[in-house]
Order: sequence, then C-alpha cells, then structure tokens
Amino acid sequence: MALQVGLRGGAALRVAAEHTAERLGSGDLPVLGTPALAALFEAAAVQTLAGHLAAGETTVGTRIEVTHLAPTPVGGEVHAEAELVAVEGRTLRFAATAFDHREKIGECRHERVVVSRDRFLGRLKDKR
Repeated sequence: MALQVGLRGGAALRVAAEHTAERLGSGDLPVLGTPALAALFEAAAVQTLAGHLAAGETTVGTRIEVTHLAPTPVGGEVHAEAELVAVEGRTLRFAATAFDHREKIGECRHERVVVSRDRFLGRLKDKR
C-alpha cells in the first residue's frame, strides 16, 4: 500500500432532481441535498486513492462529518476536492471542500478503512 499524506483527488456532479433535498427526503427544497453532498465527498476520497491500494484492497467509509454551507440549484455544477491528511494503520482520514460556480458550499472530515475486498464481502454470507 503506497499511501502518503498529501494525496489529493476530486469528484464533480451536475445537480439533477435525484440529488435534491426534496427527492432524498432530507428537506423539501429543490436544491442539492446534504446526503448527495456527502456522497460527493466520499467519491472524492475514493478517487484520491485510485491506483494507490494493493491488489484486492478497497476502502469503506466509517465516518463522515459534513458542513453544508450554501445551496446549489438543479443544473448547478459542484466540485469536491479531498486530501488525505492522516494515515494511521488501515485508517485513512481526509479533509475535503466543495464549491459551485459561485462559492464554497461545503466542508467535510471523512474517515475510511482499508479492507480486503474478498474478506469484507465474505462477512456478508453470514448475514443472509
């Protein structure tokens, strides 16, 4: 695993009806919903790790703290940037920010854990 503090990645989203607070049940307004913003932050963290994990490894999200600062309407473009700020064994911590064309719309602290893909999925067999 070649993970180093300072790795950066990003993800973008054009806000569609399925990303809105009213559609996601997190409010009743036709603007980017906080759950969609959280998913965008996770996507940015995952993209940060692309090409840096060993074969058979992946990461799973274990914690996310999102501050949603400003609304973005349907049709707006949102871009999130994530930075790997700590590597503690298998635990990875990220700081991220998101912007639309006008302003900063969110901040995030996010934690992911490196796991064996096969071992993790194998745990599901006991839950069926």
